[in-house]
Amino acid sequence: MTRILASIVLFSACAVLNAADPAPVNKVAIGEAAPAFKIKDATGKVIDLAELTAKGPVLVRLTCGCSGCDKELSYFQEIHEAYKGQGLISLYVFKEPDAKVAKYATDKKLGMLYAVDSKGDSWDVFQTKTMPTNILIEKGGKIISIAAGCDPSGLLANKVSNKAAKLVGTDAVDVKVKVNDKK
Repeated sequence: MTRILASIVLFSACAVLNAADPAPVNKVAIGEAAPAFKIKDATGKVIDLAELTAKGPVLVRLTCGCSGCDKELSYFQEIHEAYKGQGLISLYVFKEPDAKVAKYATDKKLGMLYAVDSKGDSWDVFQTKTMPTNILIEKGGKIISIAAGCDPSGLLANKVSNKAAKLVGTDAVDVKVKVNDKK
């Protein structure tokens, strides 16, 4: 009788657990809150996305140093330069080894925050497999834009530039023209 009673209790508990919904995972999407995200920069300092978005809008760029991302880099550097004075914070997360990114950062004169995530955990947090992916987040943490994929022509960067300009309340910079003028 004890075994039967124990089996009934165990069966009931399993049924209740199976009926319970799993903990909801917030979808990373335009109009939704940015995910909780912390990563260490090259010096070991923790970068907390929530702290950054409390200060102002943030552009998170999940990228690598491949030839396509490298061709796009100058456009996103122009976005950073164009809007940093109005409060835009740029954070690049590279999926490359630390030593390679350190050299790349020096060679390319990266003037923005950057971190290394060679395991790719950041791509899981932001629910993307596409490289690069650019996530524009307004002050306070709501996602405004997600631009995924590589576009060495600069058109995608111009779209991000236009949205960043609206966020910071200034005229948009045609980053494609600016980069081409420097060539």
